[in-house]
Amino acid sequence: MGKHWADFQYEIYLNGMTGAVPRLPTDLTRLEELTEQRLGPGPVGYVAGSAGNGSTARANRTALERRRIVPRMLRDVHERDLSVGVLGRTLPAPLALAPVGVLSIMHPDAESAAARAAAAQGVPYILSSASSTPMEQVAEAMGDAERWFQLYWPKDPEVARSFLSRAKAAGFTALVVTLDTPLLSWRPRDLDQAYLPFLHGVGTANYFSDPAFQAGLAKPVHEDPNAAVMHFVGMFSDPAKSWPDLAFLRENWDGPIVLKGVLHPDDARRAADAGMDGVVVSNHGGRQVAGSVAAADALPRVAEAAGDRLTVLFDSGVRTGDDIFKALALGARAVLVGRPYVYGLGLDGRSGVEHVIRCLLAELDLTLALSGHATPSTIGPADLVEDPA
Repeated sequence: MGKHWADFQYEIYLNGMTGAVPRLPTDLTRLEELTEQRLGPGPVGYVAGSAGNGSTARANRTALERRRIVPRMLRDVHERDLSVGVLGRTLPAPLALAPVGVLSIMHPDAESAAARAAAAQGVPYILSSASSTPMEQVAEAMGDAERWFQLYWPKDPEVARSFLSRAKAAGFTALVVTLDTPLLSWRPRDLDQAYLPFLHGVGTANYFSDPAFQAGLAKPVHEDPNAAVMHFVGMFSDPAKSWPDLAFLRENWDGPIVLKGVLHPDDARRAADAGMDGVVVSNHGGRQVAGSVAAADALPRVAEAAGDRLTVLFDSGVRTGDDIFKALALGARAVLVGRPYVYGLGLDGRSGVEHVIRCLLAELDLTLALSGHATPSTIGPADLVEDPA
């Protein structure tokens, strides 16, 4: 039997006997508005903002909301187990925290707080290459908890090699390679504030602490921070990368490799042919291509193309427990959640992130049970209908 995540609601009601209510809303869709009220326009815009006029971010939500769950009755859901096998590991629930960079703009405890929250709840934490905290420090904060490393694949192969060896040494088990950001997209909320934290040396901790990166500098980072920033900008991403380059990753990483940002079934097939282990169906939360296909609309076709050859994960638009249910029904093995936990971090540090994880999984547990399922493995396309357009 797995953990009954739904018990969180009784904990809340029992605490209410003493007059205590949750510090943050339990409807996680309200967190963005609260964050907008409490944090500065630069940081909020950086997290909440999207490419272009936000059409892709809106489409992500619409694609999930358009699909409706069809509950089934009189099925024994007394004992439930939300655990799933992902990339050779058993996770307590089909959820991981998505890689989000520069978390120090939201809270001084930054990535370490989010990582501790994930570790406390047993869900994997995926650390961004662009974190405000060096990967070794985040690993230390997590003890032996499950952690994966997200790679923004730099132009300099020595820096890439160094990142991978550092991540392996720090106990990161899976590599998540983001493919959809060979360039930064047109993001009006950031542009209107002229806000890019990297230019101030924020979100560059893994680079500035890296021996291969430092070897390319004329002076140490602290002596000429501007030169270090410009060196970072020049190598952060590489629009010239193509499918044959994946061989480099296979040579330098011996664990599972997951490609993030896949939206076309042919790209999933190519990933499998290249010996990759999984894909994340994702449009970067609507942050990269305005007018892009919604991630949930792309998911069924990618899952079908992947078949048994790849683990299919999903992100972009997940805000609630029922969103997770729908993603599983559409073919995902597990989902990554991004913005909601970042808002939780900004509003209440580590405990805010734990609140988001526990709310999501309590709602998923209840949605599962009330729809007639005791485990994620029985959810499928037949559990959804689509609203007529």
